[in-house]
Amino acid sequence: MKRTDKKPDGGPGPAIEVRGLVKHYGETKALDGVDLDVREGTVRGVLGPNGAGKTTLVRCLSTLVVPDAGTATVAGCDVVRRPRQLRRTIGLTGQYASVDEKLSGWENLYMIGRLLDLSRPAARRRADEMLERFSLTEAAKRPAMQYSGGMRRRLDLAASMIGLPAVLYLDEPTTGLDPRTRNEVWAEVQRMVTEGVTVLLTTQYMEEAEKLADELTVIDRGRVIAGGRVDELKARVGGRTLKIRPVDPGQLPAMASALAGSGLDGVAGATVVPDEGRLYVPILADVQLTAVIGLMASRGFGIADIGTHLPSLDEVFLAITGEKTPVSGTRPEEVAA
Repeated sequence: MKRTDKKPDGGPGPAIEVRGLVKHYGETKALDGVDLDVREGTVRGVLGPNGAGKTTLVRCLSTLVVPDAGTATVAGCDVVRRPRQLRRTIGLTGQYASVDEKLSGWENLYMIGRLLDLSRPAARRRADEMLERFSLTEAAKRPAMQYSGGMRRRLDLAASMIGLPAVLYLDEPTTGLDPRTRNEVWAEVQRMVTEGVTVLLTTQYMEEAEKLADELTVIDRGRVIAGGRVDELKARVGGRTLKIRPVDPGQLPAMASALAGSGLDGVAGATVVPDEGRLYVPILADVQLTAVIGLMASRGFGIADIGTHLPSLDEVFLAITGEKTPVSGTRPEEVAA
């Protein structure tokens, strides 16, 4: 059943509300006044460099760590004042699988269902259902210690979802998974969101963030430094680039010169890329794009190919955080966690 918590005005209410959240570990400020709102039934991606405080944020919101200051409400429960009630409405998958290796896959899921107060028949049905969804049915009776790393990860994800949580925390959920299994996880997350589940996702995979997240929050050194939809963050970093490939690559310098002397706003920064045989032109608006194309035609330059390019989420991340190396595809530990 789709959840329908509403604000007084009839719109979806925030499932997660965080104000001024602070957490110190000795002299390290893991969280330094974090504000965050996550709308019900959406996926909020949380990005940040190593040690930014992403995992600490998840631990505070899942009642595993008590914040030093600030407030946080999840699914209507204060995380400090009502931790027991909150635990019944959330699911959590951490960076590493945490299953009982002596129990079978089915027994792990059944046990968690019972701990969440599901009846015996309901816990059995839910265990069977989640094993099938994560392609673990054939291994259902095998001890978890005999599972591969990817299978344990899938079992851990199934366990976090077995209680039909209102809010699901996924802390780098696809660590070590092959592409096929990663796609299965993504599909399951998207299915749950259509049913009204709210997801807080931390990830170092830019593709994962772009695939799943409705909105993104970027954290660095315990502070929120940027947020918004993916397209908004891309526009903030630099917007579109027009890529022009002439019929005659020898005309590239002349094309760049024509743009430099055109007086059009911003296009003097056009860049010739000889290896690609293309001219890259920064575009601020559609009217500018039309003007550049018109200029090329009026000067008689033959165009073989033309297209636009938005910055990748990797490029956005690097520009916002000032990181010198891409993080996509890496799985380092968070120092502040």
